[in-house]
Amino acid sequence: MRLLFSILMLFFLGVIQAQDKPNIIFILADDMGIGDVSPYRQKTIQTPNIQKLSDEGMTFSDFYAGSTVCAPSRASMLTGQHTGHTKVRGNGEYPLDDKKQIFPEILKKAGYQNAIFGKWGMGLKNSPSTPLSRGFDAFAGFLHHIDAHFQTPDSLDVISQGRLERMALQQGTYVNDYFLNQTLDFIDKNANKSPFFIYLSLTVPHAELSVADIHYEKQFDSNGTSIHPNEKAFKGGHYGAQEFPKAAYAAMVSSIDYYVGQILQKVADKNIDDNTIIIFSSDNGTHVEGGRTAQDVAYFQSSGEYRGVKRDLYEGGIRVPFIVRWKGHVAPNSQSNFRGGFWDLYPTFSEVAGVSLSKNDPLDGISFKNALLGKRQKKHKYLYWEFHEFGGKQALIKGNWKAIRLNVSQDPKGKIELYNLKDDVSETRNLADKYPCKARKMTKYLDGVRTRSEIFNFTFKKNK
Repeated sequence: MRLLFSILMLFFLGVIQAQDKPNIIFILADDMGIGDVSPYRQKTIQTPNIQKLSDEGMTFSDFYAGSTVCAPSRASMLTGQHTGHTKVRGNGEYPLDDKKQIFPEILKKAGYQNAIFGKWGMGLKNSPSTPLSRGFDAFAGFLHHIDAHFQTPDSLDVISQGRLERMALQQGTYVNDYFLNQTLDFIDKNANKSPFFIYLSLTVPHAELSVADIHYEKQFDSNGTSIHPNEKAFKGGHYGAQEFPKAAYAAMVSSIDYYVGQILQKVADKNIDDNTIIIFSSDNGTHVEGGRTAQDVAYFQSSGEYRGVKRDLYEGGIRVPFIVRWKGHVAPNSQSNFRGGFWDLYPTFSEVAGVSLSKNDPLDGISFKNALLGKRQKKHKYLYWEFHEFGGKQALIKGNWKAIRLNVSQDPKGKIELYNLKDDVSETRNLADKYPCKARKMTKYLDGVRTRSEIFNFTFKKNK
């Protein structure tokens, strides 16, 4: 009898401890601008479910992606380091450093069941860094980021019976619909078991500009004409052709909103609302690719009031939508001006999962749990980015000031651009000449906050 009682007590204690750890669902759009959704003043594209997430949670005004393109942004998020310290600082098929933990591995040790559906891009099958080797129990998606450029692929990479395999898809399957269904199935299977972490790494609205008919058809009037003016057909190339790029982009954003709504409904149906953190964001700013033009960006106001797009270190390339719902913990319809970045997710997820991190962990991130709970929040001393395409770029934010250095490969000691984000968030007035002392101080930070990378390094040679 005592033995039975002890077993029952251990069982219920385990259930209680599991319930103390919240489920985490991180929904990451691909190349969506901060202005593309209604909580950030989008007027043309309707996003009622993302608005609902905002109304029931906290919307961050000053949150930043890890980088201005896909791979390093994700690397920053997973490793808790900015792009002056991460191994992966640019696109390509470079694996994460297998000698350094990523946060899904920490969650796994804390009892979480982990899943990723969508783009991985952090290491190929025979590398030391795959979803299978880095803490995930379930995976269906793309190991190679180039595969994620196409919305109706014939196959996917999956974890099957403890191995990475290639799985055929039914012809015509719209892949992000498949990722949604995998997400809903995973919630069904794990809702009343161990806590779970889902990383839904969507491949929209990244080019190619292709979307399921149910969303696309809503962008046309009864005569079959796009409801968006001045459409300019794209003949295709690396990305598929698209006759109506504006309609396609709007439909892709609408599809993401639909996915968010389906996840909110599933979490409610499983009665796990109060113990599930749902986060929505984008990996970088909006793109100008696959038939999408600068005029299209301006039409939708995809970058909001900010300058720049994907591949820029101006605000429009790195400031992203960031919305968190955690019922019973995060005040509904709340706003936060905490200035953070993707590298803060590692320590934040660790803290909410009850994991104590060592002070020796090589993290640049800080937990923003207090910001979520409306408590006094620690601030960053600075935020930093670097990007090695187009001559090399660096950016650093400290307080209200932002420094940007362009063409670093040609002139590593070149003059910076200096902006006061409090007065000029659109970065239209370069104040470097007006405030030379501040410019020198910001330059010193730019020079001192990074470590050299053997893979992604500024050449410091003049172009011939």
